[in-house]
Amino acid sequence: MKASFKARYETDKAAAAATVAVNAGDIRLRASMTDATIVSGPNLNGLALAVEKPGFFIVDYNVPKKDFRFQFMNTIRVSEKPLNLTYMHSRGDNRTSLDGTLVFDSANKVSANHVLGSGNCKLKYTYVHGGLTTFEPSYDFSKNSWDFAISRRVYGDDVFRAAYQTSSKNLGLEWSRNSKLNGSFKKSVT
Repeated sequence: MKASFKARYETDKAAAAATVAVNAGDIRLRASMTDATIVSGPNLNGLALAVEKPGFFIVDYNVPKKDFRFQFMNTIRVSEKPLNLTYMHSRGDNRTSLDGTLVFDSANKVSANHVLGSGNCKLKYTYVHGGLTTFEPSYDFSKNSWDFAISRRVYGDDVFRAAYQTSSKNLGLEWSRNSKLNGSFKKSVT
């Protein structure tokens, strides 16, 4: 059995979430709740249940919305390179998406995402240089536009990232840290 508790405090709001997961052989049963489940007295808001077999499938049930989300994963080999495939369907949103990632080596991969029926398709190439710097050009077919991102890991736990969206002409900068010793944070500006 595994349990986790996460809390976040911002100047205008505070949030908390708790998760309990139980392994039952190859299957993991998971229950999650947010502070909305208990703040106004016990209720079902923010409660989610899941059954998963890691690397194969996940079935999520959002209790207050009475909504199911199915996700199936598989990996096949194409010219001896792994192609990771993911199929997701959310019943309530009536949304189905397909994701695929072809990993050429530890530094190069190509990803594609398509939302069925929307005409929305994105293609992204990722190159990791020296294990520290990542270049990510991507093309959005629905917007007929390119996006570019570059990130650099510094001091082990800190990541600086810059991203430019050509369709909206937005430049975003981000500094994040994910450290068990020094804590985690994320600062961004657009």
